[in-house]
Amino acid sequence: MTRIDAKFAELTAAGKKAFVAYVMAGDPDYDSSLEIVKGLPEAGVDIIELGLPFTDPMADGPTIQLAGQRALDNGMTLQRTLDLATEFRKTDDTTPIVMMGYYNPIYSRGVDTFLADAKAAGIDGLIVVDLPPEEDSELCIPAQAAGMNFIRLATPTTDDKRLPKVLQNTSGFVYYVSITGITGAAEAEATDVGPEVARIKASTDLPVIVGFGINTPEKAQKIASVADGAVVGSAIVSQIGAGKSTAEVLAFVKSLADGAHRA
Repeated sequence: MTRIDAKFAELTAAGKKAFVAYVMAGDPDYDSSLEIVKGLPEAGVDIIELGLPFTDPMADGPTIQLAGQRALDNGMTLQRTLDLATEFRKTDDTTPIVMMGYYNPIYSRGVDTFLADAKAAGIDGLIVVDLPPEEDSELCIPAQAAGMNFIRLATPTTDDKRLPKVLQNTSGFVYYVSITGITGAAEAEATDVGPEVARIKASTDLPVIVGFGINTPEKAQKIASVADGAVVGSAIVSQIGAGKSTAEVLAFVKSLADGAHRA
């Protein structure tokens, strides 16, 4: 059982929904990023999504693109992202970390080397948005053999014919992208999301977590009420990009977490 599996078992037993927060590793710089990440669990975050900076983030909108660029400009690399996770694990051995990014940096490092290093750093799961199920042998299956969850995205365009393929080697949870398009581009609506979540849950026992387009505590509550939890990324990254202090960022995160946990 991974930390992700254990966290969902704990939430289910407590009758609670999950709140997942995304931050870009190294944004605005390594030390500030580490301070924010360390503060997320106390702010109510159940699972941390740690963005891996990349030069060509095709699924991300301007907010997260800029965050990745700030991190890269300040010397963030795959190794430093793993270092950040390692440092976090010195004081927190229970909060799950999902690394979210693109395949190129992993491929460049070498899959076997990356998986060994990620496991040692305390990474629990991977979301690699540019590796479709047809390429499961590249990373998904080796990652699961190494004891990590491989989390797949389902979208409004994932029809009933495609869904079984998407779910076939997914573990940990299913990430439902509530809108078509890039991160931060539009707002999620519970009335649209609810039937889609139900459709996915009819085909899997995995939790279904909804992300993209959630930017207020009220929205987090509404979305979490029709799913197993909510993910917020761009709204948090916007706070960091605006130069808010760590305390201000974490207070905003807590408001979102409280919203999701009220669902």
